[in-house]
Amino acid sequence: MPNPNTFANNPLDRASEKRTDPDWLAAQIKAPSTLIVPFWDLKPMILPPAEKGGAREVGWLRPGALEGLASRKAVTVFLGQEHGEKGDTSFFAVDLDLGRDPEREGPLAGFGKFHDLRAAAMSLPATEAAIMAQAKSMIDWHKRHGFCAVCGAGTEIEEGGYKRQCPSCGAEHFPRTDPVVISLVVSGDKCLMGRGPQWPKGMFSALAGFLEPGETVEEAVAREIMEETAVKVGRVDYQFSQPWPFPSSLMMGCIAELADGASMETKVDGIEIAEARWFAKGDIRAALAGGEVTDENGPFMVSPPLAIAHQLLKVWVGA
Repeated sequence: MPNPNTFANNPLDRASEKRTDPDWLAAQIKAPSTLIVPFWDLKPMILPPAEKGGAREVGWLRPGALEGLASRKAVTVFLGQEHGEKGDTSFFAVDLDLGRDPEREGPLAGFGKFHDLRAAAMSLPATEAAIMAQAKSMIDWHKRHGFCAVCGAGTEIEEGGYKRQCPSCGAEHFPRTDPVVISLVVSGDKCLMGRGPQWPKGMFSALAGFLEPGETVEEAVAREIMEETAVKVGRVDYQFSQPWPFPSSLMMGCIAELADGASMETKVDGIEIAEARWFAKGDIRAALAGGEVTDENGPFMVSPPLAIAHQLLKVWVGA
C-alpha cells in the first residue's frame, strides 16, 4: 500500500552505486535526456497548469538551459534516474547562485515562478512533490554546511552532492536527516491533540518532538507526550513516515494508547504547547471533511492533508 503522505513515494532510482563515479556524473549532466530543476532561494521553479484547474508541474530544463544563471561552483545534486523502455533519464537539481532574480531577468524570466515548496506541494503531482522534497533538503544542507565541522576549512562537494570532503583535514561530511516522532494519543473514542502557541486559535494537531540520542521511537513518544501534556502513554504503534524538507526531517507517525489506569487530565508546558484537548472520534471525522467544527470546548480545526498528523487522524477514524 502506498504511503499516504505528501513527499513520500519518490519514484527515482537514486543509483547510489553510480554517483561515486565523477566521469559518469559528468556525462549524465550533459546527456540530452537529462532533466534539471533550478532552485532559487530554496524554491523550485514551478510551471503554471497546462489547463485551467490542472496540476502544476516542475520546471524541468534540459542541459544548457541554465547557462549564465549558475556558476561552476553552484550546488548541483544528482537526484536519481528513471528507467524507461527508451533508456534512462537522469535528474539533477541546481542552485542558482549568481545573485540576480531569475524570474525578472535572464533566460528564465516569464517561463515559470519559484514557489515555496510547502505552499506548492499539494498542487504538484505526488511523485514530483516527493522529488522536490529530496532536492530541497539536499540543497539546504549544502548551503548550511560549507565548512568543515572538524577544522573549519571550506569543504568540497563529491559523490553527486551526497558528500562534502574537507581538503584540509580529510574529514567526510554527509547529509543529515533529523528524526521526529509525531503521535496521536488515543483512549477509546477520544484522541488527544495540542496547539502550539504560534498557531491560529482553534488549530490542533498531533504531538511531536525530536528524537534524542540514545532513545527508541517508543521512548521518545512517551517522553514528548509526558513533557508537553503530563499524560502517560503505554503501547505505541508505528504507522508510517513522511520526509519533511523544512529543512530536513523524517516524521515518524505513531498512534499511542493511554497507559492503563492513567489519567486523561492534561497539563501543558506552556512553551511548546499552549493548549491540549481530547476530541471525540465523530467530531474528528467531521473536521477531516473540511472546515471548522465545534464541540463542547469550542471550535477547532485539524492539520491540512499536507501534514502527517492529518493522515494519522484518518487512520484512527478509519477514513
